[in-house]
Amino acid sequence: MTQPPDKIEPVSRRLLGEILLSRSSCSQEQLDKALAEQARSGGHLGEILLAMGVLEPEELTRALGIQVGLEPIDLDATSIPVDVRERMDATTCALYRAVPVRVEADGTLVVALADPMNVSIIQDLAFSVGSDVVAVIASEAAVDRALAAHWGEEEEVGLAETIDEARQVTGSTDLEDKAEMARAAPVVKLLNYILLHAIRDKASDIHLEPFEDEFKVRYRVDGVLFEVESPPLSLASALISRVKVMSNLDIAETRVPQDGRIELSLGGRPIDLRVSTMPTVHGESCVLRVLDRSVVSLDLANVGLRDDEQAILNGLLERPHGIVLVTGPTGSGKTTSLYSALNRLNDVERKIITVEDPIEYDLDGIIQVQVNEDIGVTYASVLRSILRQDPDILLVGEIRDSETAQIAVEAALTGHLILSTLHTNDAPSTITRLVDVGIPPYLIVATLEAVVAQRLVRSICPDCRRDYAPDDDVLRELGFEREEVGEQTFAYGDGCERCNYSGHVGRRALFEIMVMSETLRKLVLDGAPTLELRAAAVREGMRPLREAGRLAVLEGSTTVEEVLRETLVDL
Repeated sequence: MTQPPDKIEPVSRRLLGEILLSRSSCSQEQLDKALAEQARSGGHLGEILLAMGVLEPEELTRALGIQVGLEPIDLDATSIPVDVRERMDATTCALYRAVPVRVEADGTLVVALADPMNVSIIQDLAFSVGSDVVAVIASEAAVDRALAAHWGEEEEVGLAETIDEARQVTGSTDLEDKAEMARAAPVVKLLNYILLHAIRDKASDIHLEPFEDEFKVRYRVDGVLFEVESPPLSLASALISRVKVMSNLDIAETRVPQDGRIELSLGGRPIDLRVSTMPTVHGESCVLRVLDRSVVSLDLANVGLRDDEQAILNGLLERPHGIVLVTGPTGSGKTTSLYSALNRLNDVERKIITVEDPIEYDLDGIIQVQVNEDIGVTYASVLRSILRQDPDILLVGEIRDSETAQIAVEAALTGHLILSTLHTNDAPSTITRLVDVGIPPYLIVATLEAVVAQRLVRSICPDCRRDYAPDDDVLRELGFEREEVGEQTFAYGDGCERCNYSGHVGRRALFEIMVMSETLRKLVLDGAPTLELRAAAVREGMRPLREAGRLAVLEGSTTVEEVLRETLVDL
């Protein structure tokens, strides 16, 4: 099909359907059908047309580029001079998914992007290359081919070399001029390197920590911190200032904690970095929480639930009203479980509203509200307003105080399903915690439907997995009798390149689900202690966390050490 010449409209943003029709990429009938499907089920028009087989991905990318005013370019037919390629290193190209293609007469660098929605990175690229940058749009496949052809061999630039470049710049820069240091190309490149490798290692947090004689960089992967090669202490101020510039924080203020956010796109997928800085005796410490939705599958079938547990949870989510609490320490996967539950419930017949601090992932079709206590937008104040928004299901990020708990209870009593989290060691102790925050037992009995306690344990790396016969001491630690195990073997990870020699890849959750039965409700009304509640819950069918861990060990999905570290012995 012959395409008319591309026409860029920089002034007013045209509708995608209008652009596609003008390019003869689809017919009016096909567009009307896609728009009807969009009205019925939601989603993006371009994705619907792709699913219908009307568009090729390259044509959609080109149309989206025209929509935001980007000139299309055929990268496969474009020769990139060596001096232009050298303007951006492999780490920067991979992190921003961008290819430098030419330098204009005024020195402006022209960069091809695979994602037309990624134009927000232009300012960061300008800092990195030291000149003005303008974007053009290329197909995702063409960008991949260009990166592989021209930067493939460069992919693993040594951290030591990157540190040396940055040291040379900061060594000759006035250390009081933090803004200048933050803009220095080698410092930008070093931070890009740290971010890129942390994201590729599937780190959940990046720690930048100055001490008296050293500056540590550590990643948290699968719940465990490990240290990478660290830059010299002289680079601490420059790197942390660069983070603060990217997250729109005040680089001149180092005496108080600050919080911010960085939005990146890596490999075509959006990544949020939540930034927290904290003044310490040796300078500012900085932690970046990596929110990469592609690493987390927001699907109840993939969070580690057993078949019987999934059936119980599905039944709880279908209840018309009441409170379902997910408990556990920080980093135990509570938010992922709740988001997965919301994904399952999300349809046009239900109105779902969340109140969170922070909002970790954007969920299509769900109204999400960010708590901001600095301006009085607290959990309690938002909940009062939300109840006038006619919701069916509410997610409260955390029940922190008696006021929030009281409003959640009132919402459950008035016909809403409430999902929320608490910090408790196990499911039965949640009752004591609710009483502590001021909810009387009769209201707990009237509203609480179930408590789900969970822990995350690391999974054994499949590439270096080894089986072994457990001895009696190991069995005793887990509470097994030799007769229960017989000749069955356990497993561990020996360590290999895939798992960074840790023996583990990824994590799975262990669950303890306490459904409020009539027996348990009577014990709560009678003020029974936690131990009595636990014993009764087990008799009613609750599987304790330690028992869930034992089953995971018998299946060979995790190790004895992981279960012992994350669960308490059954009482």
